[in-house]
Amino acid sequence: MSAGHADERRSGPLLQHLARRMRLRSESVLEPLGLRPRHLVALTVLRDSGGISQQGLAGTLQLDGTNVVGLLNDLEAAGLVERRRSPSDRRRHLVILTGAGEKRLREAECALADAEDEVLGTLAPGERDQLYDLLRRASQGCAPTCTEAIADAPDAC
Repeated sequence: MSAGHADERRSGPLLQHLARRMRLRSESVLEPLGLRPRHLVALTVLRDSGGISQQGLAGTLQLDGTNVVGLLNDLEAAGLVERRRSPSDRRRHLVILTGAGEKRLREAECALADAEDEVLGTLAPGERDQLYDLLRRASQGCAPTCTEAIADAPDAC
């Protein structure tokens, strides 16, 4: 195999292109729901955890506390999450997904599934399964909670 041919088989540029297409499509279907991708990940973590402290959410999302407060302010203003004092430690706040938050998350997951169908529409179902498995294996360097939150989102529809 020549060096030139090896360069043509690099996955990075294709993954970047596909990620860009998916990101743009995702943003366009989330926008009417009043969500951005970071909102979606936070809502997914909250659903899967059944509620978590602000500090725990910051650690899971790998964000500093100031950014988590801003994120939660957005979600709380929309009625999607609620901050409550922890019954076991009154100094801590637990963040809980509201019923409206659960509903909005399901709507977003369905919209994202449709967006994924558009972006990956040229792949047969078996090929999509294979791509998913390969991407999941390749992403093992990500934080497990982040990877699981992202990977499990399409399963809602």
